[in-house]
Amino acid sequence: MERINRIKEILVIQGKSQKWLAEKIDKTPTTVASICNNKTQPHLKGLKQIAEILDVDIRELLVSTK
Repeated sequence: MERINRIKEILVIQGKSQKWLAEKIDKTPTTVASICNNKTQPHLKGLKQIAEILDVDIRELLVSTK
Protein backbone atom coordinates (compact mmCIF):
# COMPACT_ATOMS: atom_id res chain seq x y z
CA MET A 1 0.00 0.00 0.00
CA GLU A 2 1.30 3.41 -0.96
CA ARG A 3 2.14 5.75 1.90
CA ILE A 4 0.61 9.17 1.20
CA ASN A 5 0.24 10.85 4.58
CA ARG A 6 2.41 11.08 7.70
CA ILE A 7 -0.36 11.67 10.22
CA LYS A 8 0.49 8.55 12.24
CA GLU A 9 4.15 9.61 12.44
CA ILE A 10 3.25 13.13 13.59
CA LEU A 11 0.96 11.74 16.28
CA VAL A 12 3.78 9.51 17.58
CA ILE A 13 6.27 12.40 17.56
CA GLN A 14 3.81 14.58 19.50
CA GLY A 15 2.86 11.77 21.89
CA LYS A 16 -0.81 11.92 20.92
CA SER A 17 -3.14 9.04 20.19
CA GLN A 18 -5.36 8.29 17.25
CA LYS A 19 -8.30 8.24 19.67
CA TRP A 20 -7.41 11.77 20.79
CA LEU A 21 -7.33 12.95 17.17
CA ALA A 22 -10.64 11.22 16.44
CA GLU A 23 -12.28 13.17 19.27
CA LYS A 24 -10.78 16.45 18.05
CA ILE A 25 -11.96 16.04 14.44
CA ASP A 26 -15.29 14.42 15.40
CA LYS A 27 -14.60 11.15 13.57
CA THR A 28 -14.64 7.57 14.78
CA PRO A 29 -11.40 5.97 15.95
CA THR A 30 -11.84 3.45 13.10
CA THR A 31 -11.92 6.27 10.53
CA VAL A 32 -8.79 7.85 11.98
CA ALA A 33 -7.03 4.47 12.05
CA SER A 34 -7.82 4.04 8.34
CA ILE A 35 -6.39 7.49 7.62
CA CYS A 36 -3.28 6.86 9.72
CA ASN A 37 -2.68 3.54 7.98
CA ASN A 38 -3.13 5.14 4.53
CA LYS A 39 -6.14 2.97 3.71
CA THR A 40 -8.18 6.14 3.13
CA GLN A 41 -7.22 9.79 2.79
CA PRO A 42 -8.95 12.83 4.26
CA HIS A 43 -10.33 15.52 1.99
CA LEU A 44 -8.20 18.66 1.81
CA LYS A 45 -10.51 20.45 4.22
CA GLY A 46 -10.07 17.60 6.71
CA LEU A 47 -6.32 17.58 6.18
CA LYS A 48 -6.23 21.31 6.91
CA GLN A 49 -8.24 20.76 10.11
CA ILE A 50 -5.84 18.03 11.23
CA ALA A 51 -2.84 20.28 10.52
CA GLU A 52 -4.38 23.05 12.62
CA ILE A 53 -5.15 20.70 15.51
CA LEU A 54 -1.63 19.25 15.43
CA ASP A 55 -0.17 22.74 14.95
CA VAL A 56 1.91 21.78 11.92
CA ASP A 57 2.18 23.01 8.36
CA ILE A 58 -0.19 20.98 6.17
CA ARG A 59 2.80 19.94 4.03
CA GLU A 60 4.27 18.10 7.03
CA LEU A 61 1.33 15.72 6.93
CA LEU A 62 2.08 14.58 3.39
CA VAL A 63 4.80 12.33 2.05
CA SER A 64 6.97 14.37 -0.31
CA THR A 65 6.91 13.39 -3.96
CA LYS A 66 10.38 14.80 -4.60
